[in-house]
Amino acid sequence: MAGHDVKTGEMIVLADGEAIAQYMAKWLTQQALAKKDGPFVLALSGGSTPKRLYQILASEEYAERFPWANTQFFFGDERFVPADDPASNYNMVETEMLEHVPVPIHNIHRMPTSGDPAAAAAQYQAALQKVYGADTLQPGRPLFDVVMLGLGDNGHTASLFPRQPVLQERKLWVSHCVPDDAPHTRLTLTYPAIHSSRHVVFMLAGAGKKDAFAKVRAGDPAEPASHITTEGALIWLLDKAAAGQ
Repeated sequence: MAGHDVKTGEMIVLADGEAIAQYMAKWLTQQALAKKDGPFVLALSGGSTPKRLYQILASEEYAERFPWANTQFFFGDERFVPADDPASNYNMVETEMLEHVPVPIHNIHRMPTSGDPAAAAAQYQAALQKVYGADTLQPGRPLFDVVMLGLGDNGHTASLFPRQPVLQERKLWVSHCVPDDAPHTRLTLTYPAIHSSRHVVFMLAGAGKKDAFAKVRAGDPAEPASHITTEGALIWLLDKAAAGQ
């Protein structure tokens, strides 16, 4: 794997958010079905475009084809709120997809969101290590098959927020942060965990993403998302408005 970053990743520009969700559903299903040498390990993201993706995957066409039993579902980040809170990424994914499809309960790895955030992060890292089969990340052996990411107006992705110590984390796979410009304490995958992936896919829709995308695509070091790298392929899945076209 040659590896990619936000500047070298492939750009796929589609008409709108619906087109992105439809494309991603087809692509993700192909990737999952092609994985024969172990579980397909996926890091999910929150947001409106992924929400539509989850609805499509729960539809009859995909629910019958997707290899649910061979897929391990993790989360890229989560707010420190109860699982049934409207702000919970898990709650959204469960409501839109997981409760409608034949996925074994032990394949779903919800981020713990109570108690001490550092302890919760360590607990989630242990769950990842169990699926990975090792305590340290090994080059050429990706932790994730696909990491799904979004992009905030302030340049954050997952819960890697500006000015937070988590941006300097190079050893832990999962950490926490308390953003100064967004509500809730968060758990998040770190840069090293995201790097250990076959594919990183950013899904961006709407003119509101245009400015942040332009900065990150140019590699502006002030934007947390600019520092995302992967061992494998990085894909920008954008609609025309987000791409500035």
